[in-house]
Amino acid sequence: MKYVAAYLLAQLAGKESPSAADVKAVLAGAAAEVDDSKLSAFMAEIEGKDVAELIAEGNKKLASVPSGGAGPAAAGGAAGGDTAAAAAAPEEEEEEEADMDFDLFD
Repeated sequence: MKYVAAYLLAQLAGKESPSAADVKAVLAGAAAEVDDSKLSAFMAEIEGKDVAELIAEGNKKLASVPSGGAGPAAAGGAAGGDTAAAAAAPEEEEEEEADMDFDLFD
């Protein structure tokens, strides 16, 4: 994936058809390790092909991949609960910072 990203970055920098050396330069700028065999394989696969067309083909293929669906529905609340008891519960009073005898900047 890093070879694809480096190739596309080299294209954005103005190279119409970046070479392996251009891709290596981008990866070196990011302090990434380069496996020459993987880079050579990538360059051989992409040689003579339009990257925009390859991306469009990939998007079509990804559209048919299932995404796993939605998660399970959330459980409902308890039925028939006593809402009056919950509403009558006393609220705790928050302490004010002035009452704590603590200063952040002491």
